Amino acid sequence: MTIEVKFSLEEQDLVYFKNVMKAAQSNATNLPVEVILANAKAICSKAKNTMPPEFVENRLHKLGMLIAMVEDPEWDLPAEEHKNIIAAITYFNEAEDLVPDHVPVLGLLDDAIMIELVSESLTESIKSYEAFINYRECELARCNDKVVTKKAWLADKNHEVHYRLRRRHSRSHSRTGAFHSMF
Repeated sequence: MTIEVKFSLEEQDLVYFKNVMKAAQSNATNLPVEVILANAKAICSKAKNTMPPEFVENRLHKLGMLIAMVEDPEWDLPAEEHKNIIAAITYFNEAEDLVPDHVPVLGLLDDAIMIELVSESLTESIKSYEAFINYRECELARCNDKVVTKKAWLADKNHEVHYRLRRRHSRSHSRTGAFHSMF
């Protein structure tokens, strides 16, 4: 049996969560990046052992992506984006959160809400990083001793776009040429 529970967060709820995030960020100003990342990783690994609901599991995947983006030397994260991601995951350095993590099923709900809020503005970056990971896996499968960088991925994407544009241009040109030869 499955029970579906839905809820909405109103603007005042979001303001509350944003204030909690700001407090967490100000409390973590002196923490090294390594500690912030380790605490966020601890949330992810602790949650895997509890078999969280799908909503929570999906958000934990996003948190894992944010951590990986920061730690991946081949991703070459811009300094501003690095700073934003670290600021976003500082919430997970708070010992006390809204619902204690040891409470079954609900314990990670507030963490999942925070992940959703912080990852919302980073959605395109997360999608790009996931595409890079897929590209890197394919390239490593093809030639396993190759180091795959963000620069190589972007160059390949650029080549792919130019190829599509040339194909589209030649298809439309051949249709237009055929049309003109009829008159």
